[in-house]
Amino acid sequence: MSEFFSYSHFDEAAATIRERTTLRPRVGMILGSGLNSLAESVADGVTLPYGDIPHFPVSTVEGHVGRLVIGHLEGQPVIVMQGRVHYYEGYSMAQVAFPVRVMQVLGIEVLIITNAAGGLNPEFRAGEVMLISDHINLIGMGGLNPLRGPNLDRFGPRFPDMSEPYDRELQALARRVAAEEHVPLHTGVYVCLAGPSFESPADLRFLRLIGADAVGMSTVPETIVARHGGTRVLGLSGISNALPVAGAPPVETTHEEVLEAGRLLVPRLETIIRGVLAAL
Repeated sequence: MSEFFSYSHFDEAAATIRERTTLRPRVGMILGSGLNSLAESVADGVTLPYGDIPHFPVSTVEGHVGRLVIGHLEGQPVIVMQGRVHYYEGYSMAQVAFPVRVMQVLGIEVLIITNAAGGLNPEFRAGEVMLISDHINLIGMGGLNPLRGPNLDRFGPRFPDMSEPYDRELQALARRVAAEEHVPLHTGVYVCLAGPSFESPADLRFLRLIGADAVGMSTVPETIVARHGGTRVLGLSGISNALPVAGAPPVETTHEEVLEAGRLLVPRLETIIRGVLAAL
């Protein structure tokens, strides 16, 4: 397979989805580790495994079901990714970002992205939610940018602006919903690493030093591609584990811990997402 995709690749995948439903989604959603159950709430949902869609990358990680669910949620026509793929699975950045391009071809205006993240901010606790106000594209600074290669002008410019990757109006909506529903909500900066290994104590000290509040292995590539194509983004991190404070002994992090925290986070994330959808 070519390292890069052309518009025809995205269009072919979108055409396959259109064969299964006449719904035209306004909102796209990417659900991270352990956060798949929200897709089960989609009304009149049509499901489509990733493997049935041309060129679509298939999830290989536990907790990522690997299918699209298309229907209505809080009155909004939505297309929900029940699980995502990551660079560490062996996919290229172009493949990681492929689903976002397909959703853009289908006409989405808003993309809501969730993830499981490690809490770097000492005020964060496992099971809490962080609204992403900005990100540090550490993985991209090393050359792994999803926009590398020929620019697709029909989506956006060669050098897209990233001064506001996460939409301010959507953030304000999320804060309002959280306050009304009494859901604790932090705001902070998310940093993306390549993975799949978790961070060493020295890694964590460095990430705190450069201003990150939470760390994960996703979200930023999808956000960059979404913004390149003019799609508004709302990012929400579920804090899966609170990392040790300076001087404390190291604590082992496991994927099972991430999934368990995801189960605890679902009601809070679902409340915020439903409220935002209803207010759009």
